[in-house]
Amino acid sequence: MKKLMTATAVSALMCSAAFAEDIKLGVIFGFTGPIESLTGPMASGAELAMKEVTDSGLLLDGSSVTSVRADSTCIDSAAATAAAERLVTADKVNAIVGADCSGVTGAILQNVARANGVVMISPSATSPALSTAEDDGLFFRTSPSDAREGQVMTDILMEEGIKSVALTYTNNDYGKGLADAFVSAFEAAGGSITVNISHEDGKADYSSEVGTLASAGGDILVVAGYLDQGGRGIIEGSLDSGAWDRFVLPGGMIGDNILTIGDGLNGSIGQIAGTEGTGIETFSAMATEAGFDGTSPYTPESYDAAALLMFAMQAAGSSASADIKDKIFDVANAPGEKIYPGELAKGLQILKDGGEIDYVGASSVEMIGNGESAGNYRQIIVKDEKFETVQYR
Repeated sequence: MKKLMTATAVSALMCSAAFAEDIKLGVIFGFTGPIESLTGPMASGAELAMKEVTDSGLLLDGSSVTSVRADSTCIDSAAATAAAERLVTADKVNAIVGADCSGVTGAILQNVARANGVVMISPSATSPALSTAEDDGLFFRTSPSDAREGQVMTDILMEEGIKSVALTYTNNDYGKGLADAFVSAFEAAGGSITVNISHEDGKADYSSEVGTLASAGGDILVVAGYLDQGGRGIIEGSLDSGAWDRFVLPGGMIGDNILTIGDGLNGSIGQIAGTEGTGIETFSAMATEAGFDGTSPYTPESYDAAALLMFAMQAAGSSASADIKDKIFDVANAPGEKIYPGELAKGLQILKDGGEIDYVGASSVEMIGNGESAGNYRQIIVKDEKFETVQYR
C-alpha cells in the first residue's frame, strides 16, 4: 500500500510538472528617451505582479512568470517595432505589457502584435486614436484615453476661472491627440485658445516656440509634452525669459524629475491618471517594501496590466494569446469577487475553482469600450516644489 501511494504521488508530481510552464511577459517601455525617469518604476510595478503570481504557485499548474524587458524609446517607432519583434520571435513572450507612449504603441500593435496574434496591455498609451485602431481584439490599456483627460483638464481650468490659454504639444500621436481633445472640450466650454503650436523633442533651444507662445498671450500655458524632453525645455525657456510663470501639466509632464526645475514651477496645476482608496494604498506599501515608488505615474497601471494578463491566462486555462484575449474583460469587470493588490493568489484560486473575479487592482480597473480604462484622475498643484493632490476626479 505504501509503495502504491508513493508511485501515485510521483505520478501526480510528474503530471503537474508536465503542465507547468515558464511563461514570459514582454515589458516594453522607453527605458531611454523622453520619459525614461518614469519607466523604471513602471517596469518594477509589472514585475512585482509577476513575482507575486510566481510565488503563489497557482497559475496554470505551478507555472512561473518571467519578465523580458525591451526598450521602446518612447518616440522611435522603427526601433520600438524591432524591439517588439525580438520579444516575440526570439524571446517567445506569451504577451506584452506595453508599450508606453502612444505612437510606438500603435506601431507595435500594427506591425508586431497583429501580425503574430500577441495580446498587449499598455499602462500609459493614452491617444484617443488607439480607441478605434484595428486591433483584432488584441489591444487593451489600463490608462484612460486622452479624450477623457481633455475634458478633465477643461473642468479644472474652468473651476479655476481660467478662460484663455496658450497651448503647445509634442509633435507626435500623444501630443496631437491630447491637444485635439483639449481644444475641443475647452472651446465647447467657452474657453479661448490664443495659440496652438507643436514642438519637437530633443532640441537644445526653444526660444522661438516660447516667443510665439508669449506673443499670443493667455492666462496660462498648457504644455502637452514630455517631462524629460521638449516639454521641460519649453518651461525652462519660459521661466528664463519671463514669458510665463504658471503652467498646466498633463500626464506626460508629471513626475518627480520635472520638480528639479525649482520654485518657478510653484503654482502650476495639472492632472494625471490616478485614484484613491484601498487598492493604491496597498500597492504603494507593497512597492515601498520592494524598493520602488508605487505612486510614480503609470506604475499602478503597470502592475494592473501584468495582473490582468495572468488572470486572463488562468481564466482561459492557457497562456496563449489566442485564448487569453477574450478573457480580459471577464476578469477586469463585474460580476465576481473584488481583487486588490496583494491578493493575486486569492484571485488565481477563485478562477482555478471555477469562480469569477472583478479585478480592481491598484488603479480601480474598469474596462470599457474597445478595451480601455474608464479612467480616474488625480488633480495636482505644485507647492513648495512638490506635487500636492487637490482632489480625485
